[in-house]
Amino acid sequence: MSAAAGPSTKPVTVVYCNVCSLPAEYCEFGSSISKCKTWLEEQDPQLFAKLYGEDAIKEKIGTLSLSAQEKLEAEADKAERKAEKRAETEKKKKAAAKVTIKREARTKRKTLTCIHNLEAFGIDLKKAAKFFAQRFATGSSVSKNPQGQDEIVIQGDVWEEVRDLLIEQAGPLKGVPSDQIVKAEDKKKKSEE
Repeated sequence: MSAAAGPSTKPVTVVYCNVCSLPAEYCEFGSSISKCKTWLEEQDPQLFAKLYGEDAIKEKIGTLSLSAQEKLEAEADKAERKAEKRAETEKKKKAAAKVTIKREARTKRKTLTCIHNLEAFGIDLKKAAKFFAQRFATGSSVSKNPQGQDEIVIQGDVWEEVRDLLIEQAGPLKGVPSDQIVKAEDKKKKSEE
């Protein structure tokens, strides 16, 4: 009976690229094909020869015209440069971003603590707001400020504690350098109260 059942199916080991995290066969559709090719050539020369060797290139050229091949290569190079620029600008933004902790006065002795720019460091604002609410046993939420940016608003004057938690990198607050934490104070005039 086992012979009539057909060939046994064995699991196939798939090589994943360390550059783009796609299977090696799909690297050509990613945005960093040249880096993927060099990585694959170092790690698995046989698979590299199978995918990008002369025989494989001749097969691909046979199906495409020369002008179409040149266009595809130009588009791939353009996409790769775009992805590199995007990564570089994100890195610059992250280096220039500062977390601002602001204390705002409400009515009488009530205050709010607002935290801006946490999302620039890859912190999930909802998780951070929940963490603050549990930590300080007070109300904490994510809201939009007048400029349209997301911020965390915590009820009460907890600036020092928030700063200490950011420096300690406690809970979901990992990734904020301590030198990029700034305090800004916003007090209302007594005539407005």
